[in-house]
Amino acid sequence: MELPIQITFRSMPQSEALEAAIRERASKLGQFHPHVMSCRVVIETAARHKHQGKEFVARLDIKVKGAEIAINREHSEDAFVAVRDAFDAARRKLEDHARRQRGDVKAHAPGPAEPG
Repeated sequence: MELPIQITFRSMPQSEALEAAIRERASKLGQFHPHVMSCRVVIETAARHKHQGKEFVARLDIKVKGAEIAINREHSEDAFVAVRDAFDAARRKLEDHARRQRGDVKAHAPGPAEPG
């Protein structure tokens, strides 16, 4: 079954190359969590005014069994970098969520004994 992906471009023209990069990264999400059900991606230019260039924002909303993972703050002057960083953050959150579901969360090591 193919992962349902919704891609939205706001305040910028649609880019086939960027859309292809997003679809490629989204298709790999199942490697990091076994129950990814959907992925919504929004790419937009930031509302902040800068003296030079544009800033792009990538937002992800990923639904997995029992949770929703949102990535909201990935900014870059390159839209492809913003997408890469957003998916990297999503990968880390998906792996953490999968570990918690399996019960593989690491316990903190006890600190050194205090002299008494």
